[in-house]
Amino acid sequence: MGYFWAMMSVLLVSFAQLTMKWAMVTLPLVSHPDELMTALLIFSPGAVALVTGLLAYVCSMACWFMALRRVALSKAYPLLSLSYVLVWAAAIWLPWLHEKFSMGKLVGVGVIFAGLLLVCLPDRKP
Repeated sequence: MGYFWAMMSVLLVSFAQLTMKWAMVTLPLVSHPDELMTALLIFSPGAVALVTGLLAYVCSMACWFMALRRVALSKAYPLLSLSYVLVWAAAIWLPWLHEKFSMGKLVGVGVIFAGLLLVCLPDRKP
């Protein structure tokens, strides 16, 4: 059950990152405080996305606490790197984020994923 909570944490934090990125692109710049405050106070789509992303972070932390109660830290912590893989892939796939694919980044994400597998796979007994 601990790995379930860890994966829920990873999925929620990935969702939070993507949602808050979209919110930051949508909301007015901080250098225009009047426009930004208006957008926040009228619950514009960007403001709703920002609040949704922050709530997803809170839920992710609750799931992470549950995971830490059940999984060794040496196994649970590397699972967080899976969010790098998920966010990168989603940022490429989701057209409104305007992220570009690059082979170098694919190799980097592949190295992260390979490291995750090496850490999380069960040890072989001789």
